[in-house]
Amino acid sequence: MVLKLHKETVDRAFVVNTEGNVIPLKMVSQKENLEVEALAHLQLFHNYFYGLDASNYQQKLEKALWLGNSSVDELYRQKKAEGFYNRLLQYSLVQKTSRIESQIDLKEEPYSFRTRIVLEINRGKVTDAYELITSGKLIHVDRNFPNNTHGLLITEFFEKSLRKLEKNYTEELNSR
Repeated sequence: MVLKLHKETVDRAFVVNTEGNVIPLKMVSQKENLEVEALAHLQLFHNYFYGLDASNYQQKLEKALWLGNSSVDELYRQKKAEGFYNRLLQYSLVQKTSRIESQIDLKEEPYSFRTRIVLEINRGKVTDAYELITSGKLIHVDRNFPNNTHGLLITEFFEKSLRKLEKNYTEELNSR
């Protein structure tokens, strides 16, 4: 009887609810959640790295740098050297991500991705929209709460293209 009970419970976990009932939990493999975690990781990274304004850019960039390797750091340093962050401060620009769409190939690690972002840059009275395409790869690393909760790291990060969208850009994006 003990052996039978052991065989039935080896791959299961149980919890006790507030009424004292034992409830079996379904074990989910980490692979089943990989797509959701990867998409969430990319969304978080792109929001941190590109959703900036003068009051929050340092904190957001620090968080973004935890989610990528040296390829992300190199891009950050390049933008800094070109004066991107100084212009953000000088002109009180607000850059926000209004749309983030990622495609990931989960067949084998490292997992390649391509992300399309719509950026809206508010320059006071004028707001311009841009479409940015980024690409890279994702690898597994140890989870680090609160810095890298998904346990993924962006590598080989690259900004492929940036183009300005017309005033009616929502129609333009939906037609693609």
